[in-house]
Amino acid sequence: MLLCGADIIVRTLIEQGCDTIFGYPGGQVLDIYHSLHKYRDEIRHVLTADEQGAAHAADGYSRSSGRTGVVLATSGPGATNLVTGIATAYLDSIPMVAITGNVATSLIGTDSFQELDITGVTLPITKHNYFVGSIETLADTIREAFRLAKSGRPGPVLVDIPKDIQKQFTQYTPCAKVLPDETFAAKEVRITEAAECINQSQRPFIFFGGGLISSGAQTEMLELAERIDAALGCSFMGISAIPTAHPRFLGMQGMHGRYACSVAMNKADCVIALGTRFSDRATGGLDTFIPKAKIVHIDIEGAELSKTTRDTHALRGDIKKTLEALLPLITKAEHPDWMQQVADIRAEERTHRDTREGLTPLNIMEIVNRCREADMPVATDVGQHQMWSAQMLSFSCERTFISSGGLGAMGYGMGGAIGSTMATGKKTLLITGDGSFGMNLNELATVVTHQLPITVVLLNNRVLGMVRQLQDFFYDKTYSNTSLEDRRTDFVMLAKAFGADAERVCTVDSFEKALKKAIGSGKPYLIEVMVDKDEYVLPMIPGGKSVSEIITKVGD
Repeated sequence: MLLCGADIIVRTLIEQGCDTIFGYPGGQVLDIYHSLHKYRDEIRHVLTADEQGAAHAADGYSRSSGRTGVVLATSGPGATNLVTGIATAYLDSIPMVAITGNVATSLIGTDSFQELDITGVTLPITKHNYFVGSIETLADTIREAFRLAKSGRPGPVLVDIPKDIQKQFTQYTPCAKVLPDETFAAKEVRITEAAECINQSQRPFIFFGGGLISSGAQTEMLELAERIDAALGCSFMGISAIPTAHPRFLGMQGMHGRYACSVAMNKADCVIALGTRFSDRATGGLDTFIPKAKIVHIDIEGAELSKTTRDTHALRGDIKKTLEALLPLITKAEHPDWMQQVADIRAEERTHRDTREGLTPLNIMEIVNRCREADMPVATDVGQHQMWSAQMLSFSCERTFISSGGLGAMGYGMGGAIGSTMATGKKTLLITGDGSFGMNLNELATVVTHQLPITVVLLNNRVLGMVRQLQDFFYDKTYSNTSLEDRRTDFVMLAKAFGADAERVCTVDSFEKALKKAIGSGKPYLIEVMVDKDEYVLPMIPGGKSVSEIITKVGD
């Protein structure tokens, strides 16, 4: 059939299974928006408050559903507003297709109004990007973008389309939905060598990240853990991959991880790493990181193998398929001495438990655990509230923790919550802080417009808490520009101005009552929770330090 470029874009998106696109209109994408209106019964467009919110929403949509998120923006500032969202998806390996408009091909290179080389800008933060110079290649380029976004290590792909290409006509032939490249197991010889290493282990520890979720290898990992009698821990990106209550699971590891997980992993003699990249937040000082352990590292991305650590056995391949080939080679084993060590470490962790009354981080998160539904996604912004959520919240369903890990983008949470709700249709909880919330609170307009069932729990300590904590510990309590006490923002009145219900709480009982009411309402609702500015994220391993230098209480 003969179609214009804009219609081809929208028809190809529908063909590839896209049911929701997030975006913001502008001059160089008006033809695409005209087409979106034409096909509105087949694809839903969500108008956000700005393009960054749209990119974060596409990211949250993908994290919650496993499908490829799609975002649309115009040229110039519209395109550059996507950059933080694209970078967030890139560093966390989230599949996304970003479509941008550009000036007509005849104007490229003339510095015309809102012209920008967005492919050059985003080259370091995309798996690949395309400038479409011919309408004949348009549909196949979009299909290729979808294939690449989900193939191997997932990530964002950008397609930049000049305005004249959107207006031209050519024949469009519908195609089947593209599939990602076929996955593969690691080489047989590498699997055999790794099995020998694992079978010799007396203190095995399995450390998994977001790659486990992408691969869908939870069943195989848990079977391996049972077979070798291993403890389990995860990176930040691995949270919600398996139920928090699993008896072998010790929680998140690393700088702000759980005490038991970090200490136990450091005592292991074999660490089996699955889909995790050993970032500096996980390792601390490399010279003291898991000093007695051999590392069996399985990842689809070869560049991650031995990138920061010296992997004893580096296996490039899909985690699920590699574990399927590995399991028959593993000998059933029991390690009672190791399990007793882990139990002792867990008992020691319990002695660090915060038993104070009032609106402490632990009490807040325990109320959240009691009040939220089991499959309710939780999105967060970035800061102390994010780490408290990662440490203390319980999860029973995968893809229910929606948060910016590698980039640590303040302002991510509201867009992430919007995308999660749009993808799942479920009530969603956003946990944020006064600093992060201020960065993208404009997206409350989107939440209210669509009457999304999002409950915002705003922990207000009137400071930039995580930065202030570092100033307290390492900068002689010099609190330079981290106090927000002079700001006069009334978040409750602000939320009501947007059209949401809102209230402020100062006690444990009033918070629990408000949270039950908010979730039960199924409407946009903000609860401002007043928190002391001297609450800290503990335990904490200072950057570049070892587990032996872990801080478990103020004054350590």
